[in-house]
Amino acid sequence: MKPLRDPAWRARLTLALLGLALMWPLVTLTEFKPWRMLDAQSLQAGAQFVGSFWPPEHDADFLRLLLRESWRTVAMATAGVSLGLLAAVPLALLATRALSVSALTGRMAAGPTCLRQAVRALLVALRSVPELVWALVFVRVVGLGPTSGVLAIALSYTGMLGKVYAEILESGDALAGASLLRQGAGRVQALCFALLPQNATELMSYTVYRWECAIRSSVVLGFVGAGGLGQLMDSAMKMLDGGQVCALLMVFVLLVALADRISQRLRERFA
Repeated sequence: MKPLRDPAWRARLTLALLGLALMWPLVTLTEFKPWRMLDAQSLQAGAQFVGSFWPPEHDADFLRLLLRESWRTVAMATAGVSLGLLAAVPLALLATRALSVSALTGRMAAGPTCLRQAVRALLVALRSVPELVWALVFVRVVGLGPTSGVLAIALSYTGMLGKVYAEILESGDALAGASLLRQGAGRVQALCFALLPQNATELMSYTVYRWECAIRSSVVLGFVGAGGLGQLMDSAMKMLDGGQVCALLMVFVLLVALADRISQRLRERFA
């Protein structure tokens, strides 16, 4: 009996070696040196800081502050995603070829083509700038506080949601929508009776996923003055208060777990 061998082992080994050869200059360029964490001084400082995590901070005043900032963080993420939705939905419809009447002949007219490309370019520009950079800009414009975080999430998520919504609507079966348009139905009717029914679950799932991502983003935005749990974490880290850091990390995990649970229930409900 011949021993079993992977018939593609040469190709797999070659690809693995090529991957390592490409990774080495990248690691060198980024000065990635994880062994520094094993230095005696680093290990001692890390152990002292982690050791101060327990017990988590449970002072009544801090817990009230934690509850208020947690609610503010969720509100910031929800408001930002909601504003992003208001802008992303019409932009996604303009960027969707499946809703174009002129495309029914096989080739879209010059005017709709230019409009579609301009909308797609706008979506690319909005999502190319990270939320953190938008937040830094708005902190300068409107000052410290959640307003800058809401606007930063709204702009960035307009680009993300609009781009993915358009791709989802175009990836489905376009025959039903095209049939309605050929029979004289409007674009809104084609959207509501043809495209949405077959793509509603995927659209809803992605929207809830982006809301979960927005919660994490709103925490990060707090480090640049946008308020919420991130600002509390920034203060706790600067004071090396391990108890507060531990409590905040626990809240982060609970918020993401709650968002994941809500997403799962919605998928089950609309599946």
